Amino acid sequence: MTDPISGFSRLSKEEKIEWLNRTYLQQSEEASRILRQYWNPDAKLQRLHEEFTENTLSNFYLPFGIAPNFLINGQRYAIPMVTEESSVVAAASKAAKFWGTRGGFQAEVINTRKVGQVHFSYKGDPAKLQSFFQRTKPRLIASVADITRNMEKRGGGVLDIELRDKNHELEHYYQLHGTFDTRDSMGANFINSCLERFAKTFKEEALKFADFNKEERDLEIIMSILSNYVPQCLVRVEVSCPVEDMASSEMSGEEFSRKFLRAIEIAKVEPYRAVTHNKGAMNGIDAVVIATGNDFRAVEAGIHAYAAKDGTYTSLTHAEVEKGVFRFWMEIPLALGTVGGLTRLHPLSRVALDILQKPSAEQLMKIVAVTGLAQNFAAVSSLITTGIQKGHMKMHLLNILNQLEASIAEKEQLVDFFRDKTLTYSAVGAELEKIRKA
Repeated sequence: MTDPISGFSRLSKEEKIEWLNRTYLQQSEEASRILRQYWNPDAKLQRLHEEFTENTLSNFYLPFGIAPNFLINGQRYAIPMVTEESSVVAAASKAAKFWGTRGGFQAEVINTRKVGQVHFSYKGDPAKLQSFFQRTKPRLIASVADITRNMEKRGGGVLDIELRDKNHELEHYYQLHGTFDTRDSMGANFINSCLERFAKTFKEEALKFADFNKEERDLEIIMSILSNYVPQCLVRVEVSCPVEDMASSEMSGEEFSRKFLRAIEIAKVEPYRAVTHNKGAMNGIDAVVIATGNDFRAVEAGIHAYAAKDGTYTSLTHAEVEKGVFRFWMEIPLALGTVGGLTRLHPLSRVALDILQKPSAEQLMKIVAVTGLAQNFAAVSSLITTGIQKGHMKMHLLNILNQLEASIAEKEQLVDFFRDKTLTYSAVGAELEKIRKA
C-alpha cells in the first residue's frame, strides 16, 4: 500500500506525472509521453484548460463533429456535436435529411422555470412556521436585491418562494422552495447565491420572531442548493408527415408506422427497454450539450428523473398515427445557458454557439431537444428495419482497424471489402491477417 501524499495540488504537471510514474506506472515512459503529447502547444490555451478543474495532467480530446441539414421552425441549422460513439453524428444527419423534406422539426419552449431549495429542520408548531414564513417572505426577496439586480434587468430573477412541509415524509423536514428565471444563463451560481442568502435571512429572522419558543427559534438549516430536476423548464419537439411518406425500400409506410408505434409502446411499459431507448435520445442531447459548454451531467439527471416522474421509468418519446398522419414527439426538461460557465470560456464552445448563430437559451433548448428526437428516430428506425448493428458496426469499423493497428492502405482495402458484408471484430481480424500474409 502506498503512503498518502501531501501537497499534491501544489506540484507542477511534470512533478505530478513523475509522482504517478514512481507510484503507479512503474516508470512508464510511454504513459508519460502520451500525457505530454496531449498538452496544447499554445501555452496560454493549455493554462486556460488547466484552470477549468484541479490537478490537471493533460487534456482528454473528443471528436468535435457537425450534423448538417436540420430544419427547425423553418430555419436551417448545422448542429455541432461532441461524441466518441460511432454512428451518432451520422444517424442525426440522416434523420435531419429525412425530416428536412417532410416539413422539418417543430419546437416550442413551454416554460423556463428553474428550482432551488433551502432544506431545514424545525421541531415546532407548523401553523406558527407558516405564519412566520408569510411575514418573512418579503424580507427574503429583499435580501437578495444586490444579487438579482442584473438578472432582473435581463427579465429574470426570483419568481416565487414557497414554504413546503415535508414532515410527513421525513420527521421535522421543511424546505423553502424557490423558483427562478435565469434567462440566457444556466444559473447555478445565481440560484445558489440567492438560496444561501435566503437561508441566512430566514435563520436571522427566526431568532427574532416573538411567537417562536426557544426550540422553534433554533430551526436548523441543513443545506441550500439548486435542483437539477426542472420539470417546469420544458421544451417540446415534434415531427409529422403522411404515413405513406414513411415508406422505404425495406417496407411500406403503413408497416413502418405500425412497427415504429409498437416499438415506442414497448419502451413505455418495459423499463429495461426504456433505458436503452432513452439513451438513444441522450446520444444526441449530450453531444450538443457538451459541444456548447453546458453541464451534461445535470441534463442527464434531470431528464431521467422526468422519465420516471409517474412512478415507473418510461419512454421519453411518443408516437401516434391519426387520420393518416404519423406524429413523433418528445417533451423534456432542459436547463441550459448560452452565457456564463464554459459556454463562452471554452474556445470550442464559443465556436459551437457561433455555428448555431448565437442562440438564446430558449433557442438552444429547442436545438438540443430536436437533436435528441432525431437521434431517437434514427435508432428506432434502424431497429425495426435493418437492425442496429448493420449501420453501427459499419461506422465502428475504423475503431476496430485502429485497435488492430492497420495501415492506411489496409484500412482502405478493408472498408471497401466490408461494404456489403456482416462485420464483426473477429471477421475484421481474420481478413486483415489474410492481407498481411498475402
